[in-house]
Amino acid sequence: MKDLFSHEHNNEAYKLLKQINHYLEQESKFLPRPRGLDAIESILENDDCVSPKLRDAKVEDLRSLTRFFGCSTETFVLAVNLLDRFLSFMKVRPKHLPCLGMSVFHLAAKAIEEECNVPSEHDLLRISHCKFTVSDLKRMEKIVYEKLNGELKAVTAFHFLHLYHALARYHITEGKEYLILDKLEAQLKACSCRFVFSKAKPSVLALSLLTLEVENLKSVDLFEIILRVQKHSKINHHDLTHWRALVSKCLADYSSPECCKPDNKKLVWIVSRRTARHLQNSYYSVPELPTIPEAGCYSEMGSDDSCEEMSCGESSLSSSPRSDTAEEFFPEDFVHQSKWQNLCYQTPSANSL
Repeated sequence: MKDLFSHEHNNEAYKLLKQINHYLEQESKFLPRPRGLDAIESILENDDCVSPKLRDAKVEDLRSLTRFFGCSTETFVLAVNLLDRFLSFMKVRPKHLPCLGMSVFHLAAKAIEEECNVPSEHDLLRISHCKFTVSDLKRMEKIVYEKLNGELKAVTAFHFLHLYHALARYHITEGKEYLILDKLEAQLKACSCRFVFSKAKPSVLALSLLTLEVENLKSVDLFEIILRVQKHSKINHHDLTHWRALVSKCLADYSSPECCKPDNKKLVWIVSRRTARHLQNSYYSVPELPTIPEAGCYSEMGSDDSCEEMSCGESSLSSSPRSDTAEEFFPEDFVHQSKWQNLCYQTPSANSL
């Protein structure tokens, strides 16, 4: 095994450790206020304030929006961080939560995603079925920005998870293919849907997820790396054990058939006929293009790769399964447009976690 604490400046491990140190110094700035989280935890269901249950439901909505608009896990985790930080500073009524949820999602998307991939305010309102306006959304975004002092690009568990994962893979020669980052990200998203993890430090939560996965893999080399990373990050053994147990319970509950989770139910967006007509005429409409002859592709382009790319593009337009439910709310020709065939989809099973 390679030395974890090699201090050669051209060493990849050294760069990773340096980045970890930087994030460790910054993470406390982006934590929700503990007193605010305690206040939310004490709220009863019939109180006119956002309770942990309402918060979790809104985070599940954010997860669905992230998947619908094709945003990254980093965007989702940042949106949750912004939501929790704002809720820990401000007392929010349930009727304002939908607008707040859309605001933090839009702010996170603008901070992380490419500009061309950021959904517009109008698209967010159309898909959300909320009663607020674009002006309300912009006003809420301004309030969030000001209350968080403009610090939107937060250090989250997503960053530590990627760094710890990269460091672990760098120091092992065998079994790299079993330490799957996508699986760890899916587990992080599941934990983010539980209010209790709002109180966890990002570094501790990320290491808890990695520790649990290493224990399942039963890799001695990886476990040694985890111990060294724990020591380097100055994470208390009691804290790591505590949060690892909570992560294990969360993932076990999430995988159980009794758990009501978004991954186990069909997500259906219902819109009015008027909204459907507006969507049909939006820029998401797929124009009808003339068919490109295959022979012309080979002769003019002279490249198999170019033709393969076009083929992949065509298959992606029809790869989404047709939804019977959507036909009740969309015109027939609109239903066949691939971008909006995702309006009704079956999210992956949580067993993949």
